[in-house]
Amino acid sequence: MAAPTGTPTDRPAAGRRERTGWYFYDWANSAFSTTVLTVFLGPFLTSVTKIAAGCELGADDCTGRVHPLGLSVAAGSFYPYVVSLSVFLTVFVLPVMGAVADRSPRKKVLLAVTAFTAAAATMGFAFVTGDRYLLGGILFLIANIFGGASIVVYNSFLPQLAGPDERDKVSSRGWALGYLGGGLLLAFNLVAVTILSVDGNDQRTLDLARWCIVSAGVWWALFTLIPLAWLREHPGRSAAAGPRGNVLVDGFRQLGATIRNVRAYPLTLFFLLAYLIYNDGIQTVIALASQYGTEELDLEQSTLIITILLVQFLAFGGALLLGAMAARVGARRTVLFSLALWLGVVIAAYWLPAGEPLPFMLLGVAIGLVLGGSQALSRSLYSQLIPAGKEGEYYGFYEISDKGTSWLGPLLFGLVFQLTDSYRFGIVSLVVFFLVGGVLLALVPIRRAIVAAGNTPPRLL
Repeated sequence: MAAPTGTPTDRPAAGRRERTGWYFYDWANSAFSTTVLTVFLGPFLTSVTKIAAGCELGADDCTGRVHPLGLSVAAGSFYPYVVSLSVFLTVFVLPVMGAVADRSPRKKVLLAVTAFTAAAATMGFAFVTGDRYLLGGILFLIANIFGGASIVVYNSFLPQLAGPDERDKVSSRGWALGYLGGGLLLAFNLVAVTILSVDGNDQRTLDLARWCIVSAGVWWALFTLIPLAWLREHPGRSAAAGPRGNVLVDGFRQLGATIRNVRAYPLTLFFLLAYLIYNDGIQTVIALASQYGTEELDLEQSTLIITILLVQFLAFGGALLLGAMAARVGARRTVLFSLALWLGVVIAAYWLPAGEPLPFMLLGVAIGLVLGGSQALSRSLYSQLIPAGKEGEYYGFYEISDKGTSWLGPLLFGLVFQLTDSYRFGIVSLVVFFLVGGVLLALVPIRRAIVAAGNTPPRLL
């Protein structure tokens, strides 16, 4: 086998200021996932849709329907359908955006366009009043798709900012800062809602939720200015070769060539499959934790809010802690360790007593400690497996595996609940994702995979 050739970025010239600028995009965009997706958007858009269906605000037994594009949709199903549609569309958009980023000599411009478009769409929720559910759905589609595209461009900077032995640390710091920033804005919004809400005034609660969503867009736009100011352009090999014509057309051509030649990097795809599986388990636990807490454990909303904040702030420390662990034992061993902890989390969730908030919060502490690290180190480990010049494109596929496959876990959870009528069996069924994903990850010959991609392996794996 030929000796590894390395990449043009094995010895990057990035300094502390530039890396700090890169970290701050995690800080900027995490506000959307925490304040908008995790807490406020689902209940808000569902309430607006129910108003459009002719239901009274706050009614739990609404059976009304809305008719977007002539389709008859139950009011309570509109938001899940929009989420599914956004996932479907990202499957097509993100790899193309990644290929365009690889061909463009000005990736900062792409980051600016995608990030500001997503932030503007989020701020556009200021106009989602009354029964404007369709406007809310369209704005969410724009924000989610362009936000995912911005993260593809953002991730593609990582191999160009840090050498093989530094990427785990750099990725972990970015992810940690993201959880801290998202947690701070969420805490501010939850305090504002608590202080300004009026018992029995559902319209006021709805308006407060709308402005909390808008605040995430403002936060996103403002803090995106930092990476745009501090990052330098790092065109990859594809851009350095010079586009043959239109960058978008060249991006489609490059994507087509990669799909045709994807068998040239089977070990990279094998790692991506492992990540697809175990990350689906992680995303499912995050998505269904609140439902499990309310429906199975009979916990109050205040307990769930406190637990969400615990997870956010502890994920900051957890990402740094596992990043330090990776520096001593290697990224793959650390990720495998985190997956073992995830196994313990879902098994412990099965035994949680109902009506007791403390054990649920302690489980949230455990989730926070492993959440950020497992995701940050997966990102940096994957960066070692990407062929030079195709960073954006391969991170486009990576983001699909993050966003486009999260239906597998909820599907299994739903099927198990339907068969057993037990949320406990549903949550414990998720062990299969961590077991299978962990086994597949352990089987990947990482050092050989890095060399096969033409890169130089780090000292520890």
